[in-house]
Amino acid sequence: MSTVSLISADSYDLPRLRHSLERVLEPLGGIKTFVKPGDRVLLKPNLLTASRPTKECITRPEIVYCVAQLVQEIGGKPFFGDSPAFGSARGVAKANGYLPLMEALNIPIVEFQGQRYPIENESFNHLRLSKEAMEADVVINLPKVKSHVQLTVTLGVKNLFGCVPGKMKAWWHMEAGKDANRFGEMLVETARAINPDLTIIDGIIGHEGNGPSGGEPRPLGILGAAADVFALDRTMVDILGVNPQLVPTVAAQMRLGLASDLSKMQFPLAHPSKLKVDDWGLPDALMPIDFGLPRVLRSTFKHFYIRFLQEPLKAYSGK
Repeated sequence: MSTVSLISADSYDLPRLRHSLERVLEPLGGIKTFVKPGDRVLLKPNLLTASRPTKECITRPEIVYCVAQLVQEIGGKPFFGDSPAFGSARGVAKANGYLPLMEALNIPIVEFQGQRYPIENESFNHLRLSKEAMEADVVINLPKVKSHVQLTVTLGVKNLFGCVPGKMKAWWHMEAGKDANRFGEMLVETARAINPDLTIIDGIIGHEGNGPSGGEPRPLGILGAAADVFALDRTMVDILGVNPQLVPTVAAQMRLGLASDLSKMQFPLAHPSKLKVDDWGLPDALMPIDFGLPRVLRSTFKHFYIRFLQEPLKAYSGK
């Protein structure tokens, strides 16, 4: 029986946020349940874009900072990274105000590199995943609660798609995106392969409407945590009042028998019924998941431009 810890939390003020994180982790045994001294711990936020830094479409840097503090205090070695579709993890982090907080704790920022790993579902055996995520001792998944114009809602499972290197995301949109069921299953298999040790979801302020980036901030006052990312996602769609069958990731996990029934979960703190959101804003209209070939080619070209032209120029200029 999966345990999902939920609390009301309304502030990113560092001392108050730190207290909230300790409280939400307490029923799970605290951070020491997941991290041992010497562990290399990947902190995986949602670093979607550098273009809307005030619109709450990424995981707040304060969340990453406080979790990193907890990891360091137990003797773990945190680092953080992501694979934004465009740009670099460091560039997106800088635009969203991460650098001062990361530098205060000396937290390395890594760019994900892809490698092929065995996937239980042979349909997705050609999936390439982040070497940094797969080889970390511990993965702490730090998603944001958001609406999504292709997937209705994006939560913990979708956040792990960031462990697929940038240009490969566009290819998977083209390869699997014509079938929402298949695309959802691909995301679920990605999450199963990454197998995060802990997921903490940032729902203090969500992003509703035409997300993942085109919507608007929405205070929700929710912080959630679970070792089972599927149980946490299933719980959050219930809180938001969204039909799980409209969310390809949640529909896929339910077909696969992963955390489909809230009655079989434990809620030691707040129960989902006490945190209900009555008027969560969904996208005005859903867009196709698949990317046409021109968009895939543009994404691939931009990825190679950033990786092989911009980075050497930075090294040459001493930056």
